[in-house]
Amino acid sequence: MVSSDERRFQVLRAIVADYVSNNEPVASKAIVDRHNLGVSSATVRNDMAALEEEGYIAQPHTSAGRIPTDKGYRLFVDRLSDVKPLSVAERRAIQSFLGGALDLDDVLRRSVRLLAQLTRQVAVVQYPTLTRSTVRHVEVVQLTPARVMLVLITDTGRVDQRIVDMGDVLTEETVARVRTMLNATLTGHPLTDAAAKVGELLEDAPAELRDAMTRMSTVLIESLVEHPEERLVLGGTANLTRNAADFPGSLRQILEALEEQVVVLKLLAAARVPGTVTVRIGEENEAEDLRSTSVVSVGYGSRDLLFGGMGVVGPTRMDYPGTIAAVRAVANYVGEILSGR
Repeated sequence: MVSSDERRFQVLRAIVADYVSNNEPVASKAIVDRHNLGVSSATVRNDMAALEEEGYIAQPHTSAGRIPTDKGYRLFVDRLSDVKPLSVAERRAIQSFLGGALDLDDVLRRSVRLLAQLTRQVAVVQYPTLTRSTVRHVEVVQLTPARVMLVLITDTGRVDQRIVDMGDVLTEETVARVRTMLNATLTGHPLTDAAAKVGELLEDAPAELRDAMTRMSTVLIESLVEHPEERLVLGGTANLTRNAADFPGSLRQILEALEEQVVVLKLLAAARVPGTVTVRIGEENEAEDLRSTSVVSVGYGSRDLLFGGMGVVGPTRMDYPGTIAAVRAVANYVGEILSGR
């Protein structure tokens, strides 16, 4: 026999499901008609009264129905034993859409577009933070006799290109020697250590390479330092306007908060382990302007290395099982692509 606590949770789950689906307060009769709970209307009404007293549901204005509160959504999310798996078609679509990406920028742009489409919310992806990246390769391409392009490639798929005016004509042999020295010194080192290694390069360079190495090193150090202006990709903000009725305050405040990179980075900061989903509901959000929203975020990366975070922002009235499944699936694929698996 189902305990009274378990039965009340089933009633709460029914209210969440119907309210997310219809955006209408849910009455006891609708629960009895739509959900096979095997109890009478009177029992459902008693359970709803208890849920309301405990703060899990609330009665908006004079409506006969009830809607979930932030506390109700939290209990629902915490008790999600199984997240709705994506269909084979959805998984295939994610794979083919992301698999066609050309480079890191394209992977992240496609991820944001895909997440926004799958969840119908605002999607945000953080660029792999350079502090967690290591140097995979440094390429030196001679463009003209006195100008080269430095290409820094990291293990997270980031490619940074810089033009260097050498001030003197370089031979192919000089370019090859510099390339060999750069890779021997920097490859496999975290970017945070690599900047210091560049200094060692200058000390160790033979006299005839010192001028060329100095010019390249100055530019290379810029590539090894974080680019704060490129930290985030945002997409699907139009989805907020589609759900405008869900936001009692001003939509503009939410949009302005999302434009603040620091605010969004904080939302993703909870993502510390690749594949672990965090859900923040309503009042749980630190940023005051986002307290009418829910944020579903996840870390992406390889098995043991976190590259960055991604997630969606939408109304508290969201399809949590579907959103969690989509965010987790996209994060897994992005992690696989950038890990080269």
